[in-house]
Amino acid sequence: MNFIRKCSLLAAISLACITSNTSYATAAEAPEKLKAKAASLAPYQQRELQDEVFYFVLPDRFYNADTSNDLGADANDKKRAASHGGLDKTHKGMYHGGDLAGLTEKLPYLDNMGISAIWLTPVLRNRAMQAGTSGYHGYWILDFTEIDPHLGSNAELKNFIDQAHKRNIKVFFDIITNHTADVIKYKECHGEDGLGWIVDAAEGTDCPFISMAQIAEGNQYTAITPKGDEVLKSPAWLNNTNLYHNQGDSFWHGESAVRGDFSGLDDLYTGNAIVVNGMIDIYKDIIEEFKPDGFRIDTVKHVNIEFWQLFSPALLKFAKEQGINNFTMFAEVYSYEPEILSRYSTEAKIPTVLDFAFQGAVTKALIEQQGTEVLEQLFAKDHFYQTKHKYIPNTDANSLVNFTGNHDMGRFAYGLSQSPHNYSEQEQIARNLLANAMMFFSRGVPVIYYGDEQGFVGDGGDQASRQDMMPSLVDSYNDDDLLATDLTTADDNFDTNHLFYRSFAKYAELYQQYPALRFGKQTVVYAEDKPGIFAITREISATDSSAVKSKVKHKAQKLMIVFNTANTAQKLSVLTDNSHRRLVYSSVETSKADEIAPLSFAIYQL
Repeated sequence: MNFIRKCSLLAAISLACITSNTSYATAAEAPEKLKAKAASLAPYQQRELQDEVFYFVLPDRFYNADTSNDLGADANDKKRAASHGGLDKTHKGMYHGGDLAGLTEKLPYLDNMGISAIWLTPVLRNRAMQAGTSGYHGYWILDFTEIDPHLGSNAELKNFIDQAHKRNIKVFFDIITNHTADVIKYKECHGEDGLGWIVDAAEGTDCPFISMAQIAEGNQYTAITPKGDEVLKSPAWLNNTNLYHNQGDSFWHGESAVRGDFSGLDDLYTGNAIVVNGMIDIYKDIIEEFKPDGFRIDTVKHVNIEFWQLFSPALLKFAKEQGINNFTMFAEVYSYEPEILSRYSTEAKIPTVLDFAFQGAVTKALIEQQGTEVLEQLFAKDHFYQTKHKYIPNTDANSLVNFTGNHDMGRFAYGLSQSPHNYSEQEQIARNLLANAMMFFSRGVPVIYYGDEQGFVGDGGDQASRQDMMPSLVDSYNDDDLLATDLTTADDNFDTNHLFYRSFAKYAELYQQYPALRFGKQTVVYAEDKPGIFAITREISATDSSAVKSKVKHKAQKLMIVFNTANTAQKLSVLTDNSHRRLVYSSVETSKADEIAPLSFAIYQL
């Protein structure tokens, strides 16, 4: 479906076809006028997490600038042979060739969109193949001391970080402590040699979880390492089977959620001091060698909290000793409940978390068409996140990390495409833009999932949401109808004129321009029990401690952000705080000053 031809306006960027008397303000702005460039920001060494606009990317699916590393390790390299192969550009579960050199080459593309921090999926050396699919995503680590050869070398990672830092852009690593690649087998499931299911996958797909109570009764698995795999992992202590739980596969509830193998991956015994200290040492070495600006931590709720209480302070302290004063970490806790999410930024002593609850509330408001009160109910629980630890500055809900979709659950655009409300393409575009505006301008740090800025949709979560930015050969990707473009994923998708790219650049410019949007206290002004207006204020004093610490010079600011989730224009007269209001930005121009257009937002200075 050709949205560009349908709307047929200057630069093809307007949603005037939604209603006859509105047009999107972004249509009036040419790409060269978007000023959200990292060089104009405070130096990266001084910036707080709240200052950043993140881009979350799978390097393998981004851009291939070095075809010589497409097969990974040399097949004749005995130490690294398990990291060879897995390349099939036509298969969504195989390596596609993207690498660190490609990310380095495309830094201007990210910089021009206003990105100030790049979050990479894990880049450490993986097992290339497991159970008929590959480790292109990075979550099957064998070697915690070197970079996966499919992505490049340690030197190339350092060069990427150096080049990003020269542009004043931060780099965050995705890290794992919960598990390693699947090496350990169980005689009871895989046979005496551990090869049973490898040879004949039809024999079974998992080893049922055995609880500690069952183990006490004598029911347990016999852990073995198949011949030839005894020293596959690095550092060497990871090859000791006694340092793993060895209780079979998790079924995601109760004891199994913490002690079970994550889809067969070897689950580390994180209650053991050797594992705790070993993991701390691993990531201290990574901080010392590569000097990243922070970590996103994978599968946090699948690790006992006592581990994080030791791990997090140790790394934050070490990073500061290395001169990375604003090094920070955020945790993946797959839960939609603030009461659960907040445990990990308070009790577990991790600085902050990905806000799955925010993603859930935006889905309810903009995909399911629930009332805007769902957002009010979410933000009413922000007080749970207020905390202070020795190596963590005062944190609150402003440091939560917001997103609309990701590599596991799928893209927000996919949710819209599957809605029983049967949204038109124009309405999908408008709702997608509004969801991202909520992500940028309500409390929290925005994360753009790679490809969202090019209208990617996908067919679901996991592999179905991990399309190629470079021209793809995957049929199930290439049959997608991307939003706001004639292109498909079979094309090169680095279009800096795309509506979403330009809109996100504008959002980033506004986010960086007004400290109140990053550090300001948020207050809900108006919400209702049906689709319609949701209004908040963001207020910051001239002496606000968080912004002062971030070296941001600013005056006192009070902004009001008004979102309209309805398909009809809404009267602004319902707002009580509407005096002395100056329009800063409106996503949709409207001829009536007392209205906000359908599926749009506006920012006012009070």
